[in-house]
Amino acid sequence: MKTIQVLGSGCARCESTYRLIDELAREQGVEVELKKVEDIAEIMAMGVISTPGVAIDGEVVHTGSVPDRKLVADWLA
Repeated sequence: MKTIQVLGSGCARCESTYRLIDELAREQGVEVELKKVEDIAEIMAMGVISTPGVAIDGEVVHTGSVPDRKLVADWLA
């Protein structure tokens, strides 16, 4: 099971990213542990300056925008 963290302050783009990942994981039947990380110090410690960010199993894979559906689907494959 993958652990996916959505990194951001809770802005609309961060919430959209969280919902998109949750929705696609359910559609694909992929079990993930999905977490929100809203602590700015923790986000910055991961090297993310522009949110939303996404980390999979502790590795940052995306920053600065809401990822598109294909990219999220690729992460879940």
